[in-house]
Amino acid sequence: MNVLHIMSQVLVIVLITVTGVFPGMPTGGLAAVASAAEQTMNMSSRKKGFADVIEVVRPAVVNISVKRHPRSNKFERFPRTPERYGYPTKPFFRRFFERQNWRTDFDATEQSQASGSGFIIDPTGIVLTNHHVVDGAAEIVVTLDDGTELMGNLLGTDAKTDLALLTVEGKSSLPYVSFGNSDAMRAGDWVLAIGNPFGLGGTATLGIISARGRDIQSGPFDDFLQIDAPINRGNSGGPLFDETGNVIGVNTAIFSPNGGNVGIGFAIPSEQARPVIEQLRAQGYVDRGWLGVQIQSLDEDISIGLGLKDVVGALVTNVVVKSPAGVAGIKSGDVVTAFDGRPIENIRDLTLAVAAAGSEEEVELDVRRGVEVKTLTVRLGVNPENEALSGRRKEIDKGSDDTLGLSLALLPSEVRRRFHIENTMTGVLVVGARSVPSGLSRGDVILKVGTEPVSKPSDVVELVATAREKGQSAVVFYVARSLDRRFIAVSLT
Repeated sequence: MNVLHIMSQVLVIVLITVTGVFPGMPTGGLAAVASAAEQTMNMSSRKKGFADVIEVVRPAVVNISVKRHPRSNKFERFPRTPERYGYPTKPFFRRFFERQNWRTDFDATEQSQASGSGFIIDPTGIVLTNHHVVDGAAEIVVTLDDGTELMGNLLGTDAKTDLALLTVEGKSSLPYVSFGNSDAMRAGDWVLAIGNPFGLGGTATLGIISARGRDIQSGPFDDFLQIDAPINRGNSGGPLFDETGNVIGVNTAIFSPNGGNVGIGFAIPSEQARPVIEQLRAQGYVDRGWLGVQIQSLDEDISIGLGLKDVVGALVTNVVVKSPAGVAGIKSGDVVTAFDGRPIENIRDLTLAVAAAGSEEEVELDVRRGVEVKTLTVRLGVNPENEALSGRRKEIDKGSDDTLGLSLALLPSEVRRRFHIENTMTGVLVVGARSVPSGLSRGDVILKVGTEPVSKPSDVVELVATAREKGQSAVVFYVARSLDRRFIAVSLT
């Protein structure tokens, strides 16, 4: 045994001398060891690099605190419990933000509070966050990394992509971050999330992109980056950075059976967010093209029944009368297979393509009608929903009163739903109040100015102007604030 042991040691020494390989060592020998050492050094420098990135970008990440008006029990569609915001029909997908004072339908007379995250994208004080963080807010407070609190005003919001823009005032120049290219990111790339989980503030977490193009059925334009960087309630609206500190996503939702992080989160890609942000800054809403069709997915049985060769495209089930599709000659039963040269594999492809195109844009649609293939030219229209928003924006512009610091709007149906305003109520909505001493706040409905009922913003502006001409020192507003009615005097001096 001793002789055999000595001989084995000699063979090992010879093997190392000739090949540079230890027994059990991976192919590549000492070169592989050197490569592993280099990777270790790279990881070490990368860890230091993330610390440097965090130090640079964290001052631009903010906490957002929201107070919401109490809502009438009559218009509460679901009990206001945590489960409501966990989406009862899809219990594992959650829009997440930290919410205090959960109320039931029988206890809805006090204000509720919520907090989330956001980040500054312009040094003048433009803040990006999620729509669901600020939806229905009566008051928005933005807290900077150094603890400074600034009042936030809603600049624009888009529920379909869950994005919202705020403006803050009080500092001449603020730290901000820049956008990167989310299209260049691949599964496996490092990502860094910073936000306000559970109200802790300034928390950084690290992970990778797990997958791209996720559709979690939360909206018509789902195209999420899936990440495993830990994010929780309160991270909503926070930025997702690449290794260089550029924003490549907006953290929005998690997959969770218990409300906590399980390593599956979702972020809106920066390339999807960019055009939305541009329109929100310019006009406060997003102008999307409108085709005017209802569509459904194809399956094998439907394809066979319609005489189709494959299961590719978006099946038109209904065409709105006098819509762009109807004018162009699209019919129920047509299958859209291409949009302006882009292949349409399924209904999601068509939805995204139409949304990306602007209203009034002329496009070509390839459709299959039985065995026949047609190319139809369609001039996209303005979505009826956008028309209402556009009209509301014009009314806001006409209804802004610089002296009182108010921005006013009509009460179309989508505004009533958003602010839980009764359909029978006639008045003018306060959508912005820059002057805090006025006593009016966002979400208030002005029913009368003095003793005169009002129904549109110009009514308010004209009555205030008349009061000034008469030399009045103050004007009285009769206001509906949730379930309450009150008179509020506003100084004209």
